[in-house]
Amino acid sequence: MDFGDLKARFFEALDRESGSISGAARVVGVNRATAFGWARKAGVRGRGKTGTSGHPGRAEYDRLRASGVRRRDAAAQVGVHERTARDWDRGIRKIGNARLHPDGRRIDYTAGMTSTVAVTSGPSLAAVEAELHARFLTVTERELIADMRREGQSLRAIGRTLGRPASTIKREIDTRAVDGVYQPHRAQRAWAKSRSRPKESKLAQDGPLREFVAGKLRERWSPEQICHALPIEFPDDESMRVSPETIYQAIYVQARGGLRREVAVALRTGRTRRKPHRSPPDQRTRRFVDEMVMISQRPAEVEDRAVPGHWEGDLIVGPRSESAIVTLVERTTRYVMLGHLPGGHTAEEVRDVLVPLIQTLPEHLRGSLTWDQGCEMAAHKQFTVATGVPVYFCDPHSPWQRGSNENTNGLLRQYFPKGTDLAVHSTADLEHVAQQLNGRPRKTLDWRTPAERLRDLLTTT
Repeated sequence: MDFGDLKARFFEALDRESGSISGAARVVGVNRATAFGWARKAGVRGRGKTGTSGHPGRAEYDRLRASGVRRRDAAAQVGVHERTARDWDRGIRKIGNARLHPDGRRIDYTAGMTSTVAVTSGPSLAAVEAELHARFLTVTERELIADMRREGQSLRAIGRTLGRPASTIKREIDTRAVDGVYQPHRAQRAWAKSRSRPKESKLAQDGPLREFVAGKLRERWSPEQICHALPIEFPDDESMRVSPETIYQAIYVQARGGLRREVAVALRTGRTRRKPHRSPPDQRTRRFVDEMVMISQRPAEVEDRAVPGHWEGDLIVGPRSESAIVTLVERTTRYVMLGHLPGGHTAEEVRDVLVPLIQTLPEHLRGSLTWDQGCEMAAHKQFTVATGVPVYFCDPHSPWQRGSNENTNGLLRQYFPKGTDLAVHSTADLEHVAQQLNGRPRKTLDWRTPAERLRDLLTTT
């Protein structure tokens, strides 16, 4: 008899023998070791045996979870961390400082890399035995369905016994039966295998989608901007769609790659590894003595961004504070203006750059300026006299009160990395960077650009 046919007969016998591997091995006449090897690779174990792992409390944990105990409580009773319990529930194995997922993903926390390892074609043992939401049929229920079908019971009778609609029973039998025969353990394995659907990344294949994404990354667009630009550029081509997360995975995750490393460095952070979001550290805590008008006294119309012409400002500073760039952001349109400070950033130097910048604007776009309490704005009264623009100061340690400007400074660091000399950039260089930023679509602007919004303001007034 062909080896494949013998193996198929073994699994058929396994269903008839109520999941007994030894019994099925005797029926088909194969060695028990061979039979257990087949079962292990297929993600099947002998009936009545509890799951085991290296931890002595694993069997007790499985028993508690099967009885309905919450994960946190079961973990506490057996003395393991809740994350370990979560890994057990999900079929994740811990190998050294790495975790191996049932779908073959191996996350190495030491190297900070994710790769794919070969997995067996069948579902894992944990996937076969996983008890998920109550809406899913369990292996016990599938065994009962098979028994009652052999007894000639109707679909409605089976449904009443299980407390499920007859349509659920019909779909299960129609989907999982093979040649008109419903075998519960085969059905359980087929269900477990169908739950996970790993797919090859869209960006792992050459084509117009990957070319478009790579091209926009080189132009320093963010993955989210690229995602929302695709339906606009290709409204009738459903194949030209990709989520921001897919782009990030194609860059950061080795197993789902598809974008070259030189494209990855075009990301604004310049990182080659992902890291959790953390609040940025407060950087400006120094005050000056001159009288200030605080942000609490700023008109309400500025806060809700309903009226254009109100600006947020700050400096990005080079090494040893020897050079700087003035950054101004309009709160309504997110329009960016940059000022050149190659020789320093004293209060007088900052004033002399800010005044001509603001004076290039029409009167209706000179509403106010919000700044932090850095000493570079010590000449704020002189600035107000020269331009007619009042200056409001943020509270100490409160960068979120100038959120648009803080965000813009982060974008600018892609062009002017920290630790680099800002004096080498000319006024023309700054104008070019400002044009690039003002030409990017923004989510907060309903994917229009700051330049378009500012143009609308100038042409409608």
